[in-house]
Order: sequence, then structure tokens, then C-alpha cells
Amino acid sequence: MKKITIAIDGHSSCGKSTMAKALAKALGYIYVDTGAMYRAVTLYALRKGMITDESIDTDTLQTSMDDIHISFALNEETGRPDTYLNGECVEGEIRGMEVSNNVSRISAIPFVREALVAQQQRMGQDKGVVMDGRDIGTVVFPDAELKVFVTATAEIRAQRRYDELLSKGEAADYEEVLANVKERDYLDSHREVGPLRMADDAIELDNSHMTIPEQNEWLLRLAMEKIEVC
Repeated sequence: MKKITIAIDGHSSCGKSTMAKALAKALGYIYVDTGAMYRAVTLYALRKGMITDESIDTDTLQTSMDDIHISFALNEETGRPDTYLNGECVEGEIRGMEVSNNVSRISAIPFVREALVAQQQRMGQDKGVVMDGRDIGTVVFPDAELKVFVTATAEIRAQRRYDELLSKGEAADYEEVLANVKERDYLDSHREVGPLRMADDAIELDNSHMTIPEQNEWLLRLAMEKIEVC
């Protein structure tokens, strides 16, 4: 069966990664969480003191990009890939609020996007890949055979994120999470490089009132239909 490239874009906390992971597993494709890559760079910059409330030390970050190595490895317990930063598993740490509050700022930096987009394109050059993020169907793989744009209301996305944090034993405030979701929506859609937008040939999915099995079934059916005609 011919393999294709599947690009899944959309707003933060709308379930893109959950959908993409399930689809990649069902198809036997490679899954790449591009959001985790930007989160890993953000974590690196936070650890090195490059980020303050007022500014980002972009000069130091730019010279450090060659020292930032991001990889993924399957977690046998969860059955899902974990994110590694320079050989260290940082899957839990990159999902915290400190990273969430700064990742859109890091993602807007042109040299960061250029470096990570190049990595992402190399990862998917042989097709058979499911990749999710903000600009996969518009910048990374504009020729992807299947493009999906996922969204949901800000309130529902914030509730999902809030519940996820609590399930991990982390302290969380719903209003803070909601404010973060809305701020990220604005920053992601207004940045100069690779802004969040739906590709002209993408299929939109509002999963505000869908269960995870329902959205996974919808996406798998769509993918199989596309694979059959390619």
C-alpha cells in the first residue's frame, strides 16, 4: 500500500497529538510531535536562563541551537513516544505551565523555526509519517496528501488541559490555563514566521463535542480513503 504524508495542524490543547499518535499506530506510520520539539527548545532556554518576563536572549539561543538535540523514543509502558533533550527524557517537564507560558515566544523566533522545520522535513522525506503542529500543512509539508485542521472552543481546550495537569498531580488553576490558551491562540496566529492558519486544502475538524474514540475513528476513516485514491 502506498504511503502518504499526513499533516495535522490546529490550536493548542485541541487533541492533535492524541489523534496523530493513534493514527500513526493504526497505520504503522512514524509519528512526529513538532510541538514537543519547540517545547524542548523552550525548556533548554529556560534552564539556561535565556528567558525572562521581559525578553529572550536570542543571541545566546542562536549560538546554542547546534547544541540542542531532540529525539523521540517509544515508552514501553505508555505505548507512546517520549521526547528527549540531549539524551534526557523531558516528556513530563515540557508539558508544564512554565514551558506552556513561553513556548509561543520561542516558536515565533525565525531561526528556531528554520532549524526545526529543516529537521521535520528530513524526518518525513520518505513519507509514511503523521506530523502534528501549527504549520505542517502550510510550511513543513505543503504538498502533504492529507491535511487536517483541528479546533475546539477555548473553554473546552482549557478544561482538557486543566484536567490533564491535575491527572499528573500538578497544581493548576483553570482561569490561568484558559488565559494561557487564549494568549497562545493569539501569538500563534499573529507571528511573522509560520503563523497558525488552516491550509486552503485542509479538512477542518471541530472536536469540541467528540470523544477520543469518535475523533480517532473519523481520522482513520479519512486517512484510509485518501490512501486508497493516492
